[in-house]
Amino acid sequence: MLGTSGEDDRRLVLGVSRSANDNAWRERLSVADARAAMAISQTHGLPDVLARVLAARGVLPDDAPAFLDPALKLLMPDPSRLVDMDAAVERVADAVEAGRKIAIFGDYDVDGATSSAILAKYLQWLGLEPVIHIPDRIIEGYGPNGPAIEALHQGGAELLVTLDCGSTSFEAFETAGRLSLDVVVIDHHQVGETLPDVRALVNPNRQDDLSGQGHLAAVGVTFLFLVGLNRELRRRGAFASRPQPDLMALLDLVALGTVCDVVPLQGLNRAYVTRGLAVMHQRRNHGLTALADAARVSGRPAPYHLGFLVGPRINAGGRIGDAALGARLLTTEDPHEARAIAERLDQLNSERQTMEAVMLEQAGAEAAYAIETRDPAVLLTGSPDWHPGIVGLIASRLKEAHRRPAFAVAFDETGKGTGSGRSIPGVDLGKAVRQAVDDGLLEKGGGHAMAAGLTVRREKIADLEAYFNESLQADVEAATASRELSVDAALTATGATLELLELLEKAGPYGAGHSEPVFAFPAHRISYADVVGKGHVRATIAAGDGAGLKAICFKAEDKPHGKMLLEGRGRGLHVAGTLSIDTWQGSPKVQLRILDVADPQKSRL
Repeated sequence: MLGTSGEDDRRLVLGVSRSANDNAWRERLSVADARAAMAISQTHGLPDVLARVLAARGVLPDDAPAFLDPALKLLMPDPSRLVDMDAAVERVADAVEAGRKIAIFGDYDVDGATSSAILAKYLQWLGLEPVIHIPDRIIEGYGPNGPAIEALHQGGAELLVTLDCGSTSFEAFETAGRLSLDVVVIDHHQVGETLPDVRALVNPNRQDDLSGQGHLAAVGVTFLFLVGLNRELRRRGAFASRPQPDLMALLDLVALGTVCDVVPLQGLNRAYVTRGLAVMHQRRNHGLTALADAARVSGRPAPYHLGFLVGPRINAGGRIGDAALGARLLTTEDPHEARAIAERLDQLNSERQTMEAVMLEQAGAEAAYAIETRDPAVLLTGSPDWHPGIVGLIASRLKEAHRRPAFAVAFDETGKGTGSGRSIPGVDLGKAVRQAVDDGLLEKGGGHAMAAGLTVRREKIADLEAYFNESLQADVEAATASRELSVDAALTATGATLELLELLEKAGPYGAGHSEPVFAFPAHRISYADVVGKGHVRATIAAGDGAGLKAICFKAEDKPHGKMLLEGRGRGLHVAGTLSIDTWQGSPKVQLRILDVADPQKSRL
């Protein structure tokens, strides 16, 4: 049942104008989308629910068949369309032919680790022994640096390839220039008009790049580079007496980096992830297999597993341990070494979770006090006791809890703070941070609309908060003026079947920029609800015919929707969430992940 019209042409769902989480529930489909859904269903003979999901995500009727079966060959551009790609390919091909030593310098996150791993594995297939350097987050910071470049040169490197970094490394590459060490940069970060002096700089977000591939993660750009390199080496006859490397076997790592860098799962990215998940299911990469086992991933791999189970364990190495562990894990051919590294990363992730819990408690108290006393547009928290490798996670938690941009800063003994910020849609945090650098409030900083990093002196914090309030308050107020949850369709527990999920998987994989379908379950009785694990609420909802559906509501014990579930045992509540397959204890079952709850008696029908 769908309710009355709202201010736009997307109707309220079940009359919910204000849920437990203060959301209005609205149909994801606009009137125009609904017409497109009907055309998709009638033209291609697709079920209505699948057609609605496709239309709500911008798929046009004529494009539906190709969308449901994304072909990598059709979506992949000619690598040469990227500026400097041919120069990069030629320089690396020359090094490969001559058997030169190539050094790989990658970022310390999952995108950097996977980019480094696919290039290293490709070069290893050709008989080379590349060296990988992943910088220490605390000691070296982000990106190439002079001492590391000098050390790589002294170790015999004759070519340096930087991955997921390097587009703004002017000083570091001056060091490389003095050493006559050629540099090839493969990156995807936003850059200005001035670029460092290197042999080639491949970045689809260069201002002079018109390839239209700016949505790719670094690992996606690196894979395009390998396609171009493979083509050039084939042209030179490199595979006349040996088989070509199997590029498709690298797509599991491409999928991992793409999902974990939270780039939109559209176009080529979606094809990367679709094909990569199929490769991952074959368990061909020893390191990825060992880490998936350590993370207790069950069933067919999905973006959720990559983003929330596998990725955080690789990141744990870069945050609080050895930043190079992830790249080593993903490149090793030794199953025993893979298991040992995976166990170490799993341990580091547990330690990270413990540290994060302590930091979050402190940051949450500081944020609550700031909101109560001065209600800032941007939350700015910090402590000398915090680990700089975890501040980004704290900022993300504060942003989610308080619906406003947030920064967390770790200060050292000199009062120098290293901070990370996360924003909300409609508020460009990166632009504000870059302006703060220009105004002298920050020693350095940068980023993009949704995330930014900065270095600040402790005595500047009050001035920085005042600047954020002045420059971003209007944007924050506009972005938070109304809250809504977009719902794809109403459903009952009886209709939540494995067959429905198999149908919905055809429109996946889901992730950033391609949201998972959300369903509303009207007036379902809460037959069971209790707290499990670390503040999660497990529940069972029942339809009028008695059919039950198991559900989980993550980290919701103290949240409004979690409290409503716990207090609503035996009552009928509107419930909204996403569906997944739970393979616990072997037998696949449908499970609901609850996102929001509403009281039917307070809904406006």
